[in-house]
Amino acid sequence: MKSTTPFNSTKTRRDFPILSLRVQGKPLIYFDNAATTQKPRAVIDKLSQFYKVANANVHRGSHSLSNTATSQFELARKTVAAFINAPNVHEVIWCKGTTEAINLVANSLGSYLLNNSDQQPATILVSTSEHHANIVPWQLIAARTDSRVIAIPLTKDMQIDQAEYRRLLALHRPKIVALAHVSNALGHIHPIRQMIAKAKEYGAITLIDGAQAVGHFSVDVQQLDCDFYCFSAHKCFGPTGIGALWGKQALLNKMPPWQGGGEMIKQVSFSGTSFNQLPFKFEAGTPPIADAIAFGSAIDYLTTMDRAAAEKHEQHLFHRLYTGCTAISGVQVISSLDNNVGIVSLTVSGLHHQDIAILLDQNGIAVRSGHHCAMPLMQALGIDGTLRASISFYNTEQEVDFFVSALQEVIAVLNNDFIEDTVIIADKATPLPANPQRDRQQYPTSEVVIGNLLNASSWQQRFSYLMSLATLLERPSPQLLIDRHKLQQCESAVWLHKTVLDQQTSYQAWSEAKIMRGLLVMLISCRDQAQQDSDLFLSQVKLSQFLSPSRTNGVKAILDAL
Repeated sequence: MKSTTPFNSTKTRRDFPILSLRVQGKPLIYFDNAATTQKPRAVIDKLSQFYKVANANVHRGSHSLSNTATSQFELARKTVAAFINAPNVHEVIWCKGTTEAINLVANSLGSYLLNNSDQQPATILVSTSEHHANIVPWQLIAARTDSRVIAIPLTKDMQIDQAEYRRLLALHRPKIVALAHVSNALGHIHPIRQMIAKAKEYGAITLIDGAQAVGHFSVDVQQLDCDFYCFSAHKCFGPTGIGALWGKQALLNKMPPWQGGGEMIKQVSFSGTSFNQLPFKFEAGTPPIADAIAFGSAIDYLTTMDRAAAEKHEQHLFHRLYTGCTAISGVQVISSLDNNVGIVSLTVSGLHHQDIAILLDQNGIAVRSGHHCAMPLMQALGIDGTLRASISFYNTEQEVDFFVSALQEVIAVLNNDFIEDTVIIADKATPLPANPQRDRQQYPTSEVVIGNLLNASSWQQRFSYLMSLATLLERPSPQLLIDRHKLQQCESAVWLHKTVLDQQTSYQAWSEAKIMRGLLVMLISCRDQAQQDSDLFLSQVKLSQFLSPSRTNGVKAILDAL
């Protein structure tokens, strides 16, 4: 039995090398733990150690190096099984992560169960607040089996509506109920134990997405009595590209293989193929060996910690963060305070979450902005996204207080329409108009824009210049803000309409995000230069390293529309 180490937040931080990093010249404050957690030195060292002294393929090896790798690989599986109190180690299936695990169940169990349903169309129940990974795979298999996916609605405080859940169970008698243990967008801990029990009354198979749960509190699949439980290593301090699916043996034995190839077979011939026993039946090809072994190290790190104390520390930080954010004028915190793993999801009146995230990054603070792969939830909220700050046990009170202070300052800066003191004017370039209410169609020339960007000495100054360009766009008439003029490839909503009259081209453009409005003006002014080679142009004006790949794709979509 492993001994438990008392939790010490100061000491724990020293276990994570990246937390000593500086970003934008500031100490890193990492509040994006719901997207991925940082890795302790034990996990990093285990990855390195495997490739240094144990690298070989697993199973069927005839040499000692392969035997060593296989032993470590299967020991990691035992570690995962013990971590969630799985009855049998062979019920643990390695996957790339939660997404692949759900796809495996949807394709294998779904095809087996839904094609043989005595009720057509068969029904799959999911909640409105699910991650896309627990919606889309079910939609795909439903389309192939003439089944249907029905969403459980939410209450006004964005919890799963339990009364509606019971009504839908009785009405549709679903074959499958798929639920998140914890909402990735809001942090709400759902009452899945009761929901699983209720689903069983109607004979439904239950799958639980535990991606946001296992990194925060202990999970016992036998106590939950679900049929499947899945989670990702990278959200509980392990490597990316590896995760686990646990399923009840009786179901796994009935399910057909999902992927074909090596390892998952017993015998192959052109007259027919027989398949391997569990868990290998679902593990085609060479697995991510080093990552699985390091996943085991991540779990060892967690299980030797006083997890109750770590959870108490997280909750203290979360309450401090929640209270601080709600005290800021204009901030609406959408997450609930109770039954929350430590996620504050918020909006700010009149401001776009992406603009706030970019300015917070300039203060060294890493947060997430957008729909968080939960578009149906955002539609239910009537918004396009939120700013999400997510806590882990290695965060501190000082980081929380700095975040709250920085958020307040960022809101004040963004509410100032024209950042005159930080705009750089290129030599021999016509300055931007001092009065932002002038004719907004008179964009600056490409020489002015390029000159200002080149003369800026830092990303902060380039960002400020782009924000000043954003003031040249006025909110357009509702006729522009329709789907026909909306560019779907952009990370934040962008509308663009081109009009050609008497051989003169004019543009109407808009985005709720100021940074995108600035980029729109820049691209309209510099469209000739940018359209020749957008990647080269962004590099030349020193913006490429500061724009995310998704925003770079948005730039290309704008240029295509221009």
